[in-house]
Amino acid sequence: MWFRQLSFYHLPAPEQIVASKLADALIARQFQRCSGLDWFSEGWVAPAPHLDEPLYVQRERLLLSLRREDKVLPASVIRDFLDAKLRDIEQQELRKVGRKEKLAMKEQITDDLLPRAFTRTSRTAAYFDLARGWLVVDSGSASKAEALLSNLREAMPPLPATLPRTVLAPHTLMTDWLAAGEACDDFVLDSDCELKDSSENGAVVRCTRMDLTADEIRQHIATGKQVTRLGLIWRERIRFTLTDTLQLKKLQFLDVLQEEASQAGDDAASLFEATFLLMSEELGELIDDLVQALGGLQDAANLAPPVVAPTTSAAPAAEAPGAIDVPWD
Repeated sequence: MWFRQLSFYHLPAPEQIVASKLADALIARQFQRCSGLDWFSEGWVAPAPHLDEPLYVQRERLLLSLRREDKVLPASVIRDFLDAKLRDIEQQELRKVGRKEKLAMKEQITDDLLPRAFTRTSRTAAYFDLARGWLVVDSGSASKAEALLSNLREAMPPLPATLPRTVLAPHTLMTDWLAAGEACDDFVLDSDCELKDSSENGAVVRCTRMDLTADEIRQHIATGKQVTRLGLIWRERIRFTLTDTLQLKKLQFLDVLQEEASQAGDDAASLFEATFLLMSEELGELIDDLVQALGGLQDAANLAPPVVAPTTSAAPAAEAPGAIDVPWD
């Protein structure tokens, strides 16, 4: 149940998400195995073995899980079959196979092999925190998180979820913390970081199991490098690595949390419920604290283009207002 990576989206209108409607939408798009000539299949499954429905609801938190199945058909296997067929034709018909015919043969071989190919499955879990207004995805990959969001939008359009845009850029905050030798509030520097030179093809410095308050770290910052990854510990409860794309990787829930969860249930169902509630509460507070440290979310109204009143022939056109200064893009 414990999430290992984290991508999250802002829900500007969480009240639009109704649990009963979402449950019906997920049931209508439940997972089906790959069949025939399909290369992959995606669909919703129960978040845990003891559950029957694809949506699990607890205290304004809606947990769901997307399953994906991919056919595994290596290019080398197709090439071997194609080479064998080409040899047969050259020996039996005494001719060379042209490029167009070879491509057609390759497509036919692929179609013949695909139904017999092995499959590889994966799952991506996520939950809606309707009270706080977040969609939290157990993935540090932008493509996987976006794939889950895309499936959600297909199941229940339109889904109001956007990447969070904070006043401060993550790399700015992380660089400031590392330059100062300390983080702020409930965050503490851990022992890993990555710094990059902003110039094209610039140097990359990765530090592991190192004192991040050392002078040599500050020297890298003084030469113009910016922090793109930073290991942090939050309230002595969660260890993670923050990236410049506002993703949390290598999530580790420390012993105090795991002990709290283990003492809350004595069977699979109650332990799952306790773990999910505890994890989602802690992650919700962590995300809120992190966004606050980044200056909060940008006000969408302040990012909208200015509205200029129409001019008339009797009055000169008003001078266009200056450009809006967006903290980071």
